[in-house]
Amino acid sequence: MTSAVIAYVGVGANLGDARAQVESAILGLNKLPDTKVCAQSSLFKSAPIEAEGDDFINAVVQIETTLTAQDLLAQLQNLEQAAGRERPYVNAPRTLDLDLLLYGQQRISTPELTVPHPRMTQRAFVLIPLLQIDPFIAVPGKGAAHQFAPGVAGQKIHKI
Repeated sequence: MTSAVIAYVGVGANLGDARAQVESAILGLNKLPDTKVCAQSSLFKSAPIEAEGDDFINAVVQIETTLTAQDLLAQLQNLEQAAGRERPYVNAPRTLDLDLLLYGQQRISTPELTVPHPRMTQRAFVLIPLLQIDPFIAVPGKGAAHQFAPGVAGQKIHKI
């Protein structure tokens, strides 16, 4: 039996009823096999970055899972698809976006998956909710997450 890993998932949406999609996705994460939600951030509203469309509703969720990182990614993609996620072009508006941010202390680099998420320390909509859950969390290979907060201070985000 695989031992449980603490992982963090970024949840976001900016199409349709984005808030309902995010809330539904968090419930869906708790129903994944061999996975339970341990903590979740508040919901935040943020302007799109390198994208277009309405503001996003975002959150970060801490889960405990015995799924491998690749199996977890497949489950996240299934949830996105069930929510009607389409990928017509890079950074297109989306009904649901689930990103595997951290998977224990592992560093993973495959064609399908990069962990830690490569832009997580550059995005207020990821960093601020993550730090709300764990102010002392470290990003493998990068150090304390809070050191990146000043770099995202100019990005528009607010708790809802």
